[in-house]
Amino acid sequence: MTPRGIRNNNPLNIKKGNNFQGEQHPGTDPEFEQFLSMAHGIRAGFKILKTYIKNGYNTPELIIRRWCPDSTAESYIQTVCTRSGLSRTGRLAFQDSTRMCELVEAMCFVECGRPIDKRVISTAYYMCV
Repeated sequence: MTPRGIRNNNPLNIKKGNNFQGEQHPGTDPEFEQFLSMAHGIRAGFKILKTYIKNGYNTPELIIRRWCPDSTAESYIQTVCTRSGLSRTGRLAFQDSTRMCELVEAMCFVECGRPIDKRVISTAYYMCV
C-alpha cells in the first residue's frame, strides 16, 4: 500500500494547522496536510525547518526532537544521521542547500519508508529560498 505521506504529497507528514502554498483544497485527510504536488509538500517542510533553524533548532538532533517529540525520536535521529551522513550535533545553516536536502531526504525516508527523488527535494528547496 502507498504510504499516507506519498498519497498526500506530504512525505514529511505535516499535520494540518498552517496555510502553505500549494495546499490541496478541499483535502480529504482529516489529520494531515495534502498538497497539489510532492514539491509543494516538501517545500512546506523546508519552510518549517527554516523557522526551526532561525529559532535555534539547528542540528539534526534538535530539529528531530522538535519535529518528533515522542519516544521514537532517538531512532528517528539515528536513521536520519546514518542515511544523510550528517552528525547529530553538527550545526546546519538553511543556506547550505546540500546539507538541508540531505536532511530532508532522510526525514522523508523515515516518515514514508521509501526514498523521494532528489531532484524533487532540490526543486522544493529552491521554491522557498
